Amino acid sequence: MSELEALLRVAMAAALGGVIGFERELHEKGAGLRTHALVAFGAALFTVVAIRLLDDSYVNESLVRMDPSRVIAGVVGGVGFLGGAVVFRGQTHAHGLTTAAGIWAVTGIGVATGQGSYILSVGAVLVVLIILYVLKFVEELMGTRKG
Repeated sequence: MSELEALLRVAMAAALGGVIGFERELHEKGAGLRTHALVAFGAALFTVVAIRLLDDSYVNESLVRMDPSRVIAGVVGGVGFLGGAVVFRGQTHAHGLTTAAGIWAVTGIGVATGQGSYILSVGAVLVVLIILYVLKFVEELMGTRKG
C-alpha cells in the first residue's frame, strides 16, 4: 500500500467518523464531530501502520512475526477506556452509554476503512445512523426513552 493510499484511507475514516459525530453534535452530546472523527482517524491510522509494517521489505519473516490483528485488539481495548470516560452514573441511570457505544462503533469503522473495506465502512455508518435515528423514534413511541 502506498503512502497516498494510506493517507486516503485515514482521511476517509475521519470523514465517516465525522458523519456520526455530526449526528451526535446535532443532539448536543458531549462527544461530537471532532471526537468521533479523531477516533475513526486514529483507529484507521493504527490499522494502516500495522498493515504497512507487514508490507515493508525489511521485515525478515524468519525473525519477526507480525500480526495486524494484535494492533487492532490494542486499539479496541484502548478505546474502551475512552468510552468509559464518557459514561456517568446518575441517581437513577447511567448517562452517555449511547455516546460510548458510538465511539466504539466508530473505532470499528476506522479499522475497517484502514483495512480497505470501503463498502463495509460506508454501510456501517448507515447502520449506525439508522440505529441512532430510527431506534430513538421507536423508543419514544414505546415510552422507554429516558431523555
